[in-house]
Amino acid sequence: MTAVAPRCQAFSFALDSIAAMGKVPRAAVNVYRWGDHFFNSYDSTYVVGTGYKFNVKGRTESWMDYYGFIFDDDTRLDMVSDPCTSMGFYLTYLAVSVGYDLNISKYLGADPRARRRFNFGFTCSLLAADFYFISNDVGTRINYFGTPKDHFDPDLHFNGINCSSWGVETYYFFNHKKYSQAAAFSYSKIQKRNAGSFYAGISYSQQDYNFNFNDTPEYIKDRLPGSWHDYTYKVLARNYALKIGYGYNFVFPHNWVLGISEAPLIGLRHGYINNPDEERVSFCFSNRLKAGACYNHHNRLFVGINGELNLGFIRERDHSLLDMNWTFSASVGYRFNLWK
Repeated sequence: MTAVAPRCQAFSFALDSIAAMGKVPRAAVNVYRWGDHFFNSYDSTYVVGTGYKFNVKGRTESWMDYYGFIFDDDTRLDMVSDPCTSMGFYLTYLAVSVGYDLNISKYLGADPRARRRFNFGFTCSLLAADFYFISNDVGTRINYFGTPKDHFDPDLHFNGINCSSWGVETYYFFNHKKYSQAAAFSYSKIQKRNAGSFYAGISYSQQDYNFNFNDTPEYIKDRLPGSWHDYTYKVLARNYALKIGYGYNFVFPHNWVLGISEAPLIGLRHGYINNPDEERVSFCFSNRLKAGACYNHHNRLFVGINGELNLGFIRERDHSLLDMNWTFSASVGYRFNLWK
């Protein structure tokens, strides 16, 4: 009697194991390796990988909006929203991340209705792409009204707001061998020496702003521009812009890196202000400023903080509108491998 041991083969996500499964998997792995080398290679004197494909992290994020009107008689009206704060956990494999955020602002005394915000970003050595969506229909507070010589702080709740904006941007890093945006802002690379890079790309964004001042006091309504019929202000703008910026990473002892990035966006705006029947083309300007710091402990444990300021500007003959969005986030995470 002869006993034959059954043959067992374990499945593995390792690239070599996948390539050994046949011609088609091998071709897919070869394409992946070529793409990884082409899009994500660095000068190892300046930038190296973390050595790990997975990470899990906890993150808290707070953000707030500002809208500042200046009228032709030098009257200024400022609105600032309450901070919206969330906490969440994320699991990341290479460039793919899944997670869940919980709105905790309602437990901190803010409006229980959450303002909506979504961000998606992808970064490799050659280029980066960002998509964002922001919506605020909960309300703000008017905290400044008047002229520089005659003003006061009314601290007045303003609920006549329904604003949203979204945009997509993609840009190319010219010094991509030595500079890694991901090292300071998404924690997927390690910057070893100081380096910076100019970058340039294209952007499309859309703003849909609606302000209704009918419920504000008479002293505010009396100072609004005459072109704001029924005390309302509406903007629909489609912005086509060039994004030109510069980023720099400072490397400090004890595995700290500080990144700073500044990018104005200049282009054309197509849309209307107050009258949908009068769409026209005009000049548009906005700006992206961000800073991030990261600490890496043996390339496994990382702690990061990020701050970002996004600014937009609209100019009309009887008023100007400056809108800003501030964001601050803090993350703690751990990198690991399930397979090589």
